[in-house]
Amino acid sequence: MSGIGATGFILLIIVALLLFGPNKLPELGKAFGKTLREFKRGANGMLEEQQDSQSRRVEVSTAGTANVAAEPQAAERRLPE
Repeated sequence: MSGIGATGFILLIIVALLLFGPNKLPELGKAFGKTLREFKRGANGMLEEQQDSQSRRVEVSTAGTANVAAEPQAAERRLPE
């Protein structure tokens, strides 16, 4: 039961033909194709943004490491009590 079989696919086509008719079905297919393309574009855009943010985090963390190394030196410079 991992996916839809050939019988299920044929059944879906028959139900779609009964609900929408043969004239409306190509328009629905075209609209579905456009929707799928837009979804793929959006998903790819989100993945690119995530990769960009991860590379920025790496840059920030390397810059933050240099500051952490400088902090112990500042602690050594405290005035005597």
